[in-house]
Amino acid sequence: MLTNSDLVELTSFRRELHKRPELSGEERETARAIAGALRALNPGKILTGLGGHGVAAVFDSGVEGPTVLFRAELDALPIQEISDHPWKSEIDGKGHLCGHDGHMTMLLALGRLLQRQPVARGRVVLMFQPAEEDGSGARAVVADPAYEEIRADWAFAIHIEPGRPFGYVSTKEGLINCASKGLEIRLTGKTAHAADPEDGVSPAQAVARLIPALAGLGQGGRLDDDFRLVTITHVQVGEPSFGVAPGEAVIFATLRTAHDAAMDGIDRDARALARAAAQEAGLTVSFDVCDAFAASINHPEATEVAIAAMDAIGVDNGSYGLPMRASEDFGVFGWGAKAAMLCLGPGEDYAALHNPDYDFPDDLIPVGASIFERIARDLLGRA
Repeated sequence: MLTNSDLVELTSFRRELHKRPELSGEERETARAIAGALRALNPGKILTGLGGHGVAAVFDSGVEGPTVLFRAELDALPIQEISDHPWKSEIDGKGHLCGHDGHMTMLLALGRLLQRQPVARGRVVLMFQPAEEDGSGARAVVADPAYEEIRADWAFAIHIEPGRPFGYVSTKEGLINCASKGLEIRLTGKTAHAADPEDGVSPAQAVARLIPALAGLGQGGRLDDDFRLVTITHVQVGEPSFGVAPGEAVIFATLRTAHDAAMDGIDRDARALARAAAQEAGLTVSFDVCDAFAASINHPEATEVAIAAMDAIGVDNGSYGLPMRASEDFGVFGWGAKAAMLCLGPGEDYAALHNPDYDFPDDLIPVGASIFERIARDLLGRA
């Protein structure tokens, strides 16, 4: 059980993390702070530099058994925080506005509990993942050769999700978060004087046709296996000039599907539309992919374990608000493990994630830690 002293120290640590947010792929100082806090807990091993700046602590019982991984995220967002808190971000244009500072602190709280009473068998891995916000971190961690040393049999994560009562957890078997991909389409022709547009090759008409055609590939609706959604998030045609007919255009389209396998199909369809529009207009076309997230799919057994743990310690839970269209970079851990994502409520009227005035509620630290600990004990016992 966490003591009052634990909670004071953990809250202070969380607020220090909050002051110094780092973006995806830049989490050097955050990783260093986490590694330092972990060393004080004397785990059997600490791995650093996983998939970039990832950090993992291994609490090994020394007795054969499964490996249970609990994940938190290191990175923050490129958003200017608006807050009167003494611990508000000290870095302009960056903020921990998605709860990752709190998620990290919950794992450190779990580490304290494991230090005091080790598990009876198997291993617990506390995984602090880099680059969650752009969808690149989990793949990089799992692809890192060092990950083989800690490859998990079970994987669990908690993400704060506003709109739910304080301490309520949403989870269920199956789809939790959609797969998504950012597809950049670049159309290139030739500029001309605005008085003589026929001297150039403009992408404007191709863009005008492409926008509704791309959106028509997936219009959302019910979140079942056939769910597809294309959202046009950015369009630029030429430069802001009245004297130049455009020669280049860029379209950002976010593709969403309920399952990873369906993503290839909608991506292929979107590229085919862009190639056809480019050919018809005498343009060249190129593509780039950003922010590619795997779907988060809860394994039936992992979900059952998590729900049983929450029921045992009196944490109210259900499936409210699930599945979600939003994506989360946890699904990759479920490719090789029985995995479950849990969505923890901070209060029904709490600020939304990615809002400039968002801040993690510190009173959730012991709630998350207690859920994780009970899962660990149920799977691995007490020494």
